[in-house]
Formats: sequence, structure tokens, C-alpha cells
Amino acid sequence: MLDNGSMDVPEISAEWYSDVVDAAAGSPEPVQWFVGHATEGVILLLGALLVMAALSRRSGGPHDRALALIAPVPALLAYVGSEFLKTVVDEERPCRTIGREIIAGACPPPGDWSFPSNHATIAGALAVTTLLLSRRLGLVALPLAALGAFSRVFVGVHYPHDVIAGVLFGALVAVVVTPLLARPTGEVLRRRANRPDSPVPKLASRSRP
Repeated sequence: MLDNGSMDVPEISAEWYSDVVDAAAGSPEPVQWFVGHATEGVILLLGALLVMAALSRRSGGPHDRALALIAPVPALLAYVGSEFLKTVVDEERPCRTIGREIIAGACPPPGDWSFPSNHATIAGALAVTTLLLSRRLGLVALPLAALGAFSRVFVGVHYPHDVIAGVLFGALVAVVVTPLLARPTGEVLRRRANRPDSPVPKLASRSRP
């Protein structure tokens, strides 16, 4: 274990980090450019896939429409949870503690903790929520999430265990929160759909003279 802030970093994770960033530094410039942009672009692509999956559910029944409505919530809750974990763990960024050349523009400032990776957490939540809404789109989202998580190590701003924990945490939040919120939301939509229209008051018939 390596002492890093208030968390002991697994030695194997530090070794993998060094191997990956050394390979990244020696990789061709097009590869560095692609992965460097993928670290942010993947989140946008995953968001677009989630929107597409949600729209595909809008024409269904109350449960489908509930899934469409609550689709962004798991990723939001996962992000909030990852920010809370960062403040609890206080793990220093590897780009400040391990002397390696990184391809990221700059190491995040002190106080921007490393565990877990926010990007990986959001990617895991978006991908799994997309899978729960649409299997076809989810099978596209899952490898994108893996690429986004790996890119955070490749550019040098996270340890491997940071991104693995982030993806798993985001996926867990999505698996738990999605059905938990969809059920009551669907019930509300079902009641609204079954609610009869307000009765129109009938005028008393008048007898003709």
C-alpha cells in the first residue's frame, strides 16, 4: 500500500497507473488527441444515448413514461454521491504524487480529490440507466463508459481503482434508483391517466308550456 492522503493506494493500482501513463506519453499524437478528447466527449455521447433511450419510452404506458421522466436522476445522484465520497476519502491525485509525465493539460488543483472518479461514476450511471431503458442502446453505451473510464487513467488524472470504483458506484446507483423511482412515478401517471374528467353539470330540463 502507498500512503496517499488519508487513503492507502493499492500498490498494484499505482503500478498500473505508471504503466498506462508511460504508454500514453509514448503513444502517437493522434492517439493522445483522441483519448484526451474522449475523456469529456464520452460523457456527452452517453448523455445523448440516454436521451434517445428515454424518448423511445415516451410513447409507452405509464411505467415506460415514468422511466423516461426519471432517466437523468440516477446520474445526478451518483455524481452527488461521488462528490461526498471524495471528501470522506481525501485521496491525492496520482499526477501529484507519482512522478510521471501525463498528457492531460494540467493536474487538477489540490483539494480536487481522486477517489472515486466523477467522470467514471457518471459514465457508469448513464450507461446502465440507458441499458435499463433500451437494451440496444445500452449495449452501445457500456463500452463507451469503459472507454471514458479508461481515458481518465490514460490522461494521468486518476488511478485505475478510482475509475473502477466510480463505474461500479454509478452502475449500482442506476440499478437501485431507476426501479425505485420508476414505480411510484408510474403509479402517479397511471392514476392521472385513469382519472375521469370532471362531470359536466346537467341543466334541468324545462317543460315546454
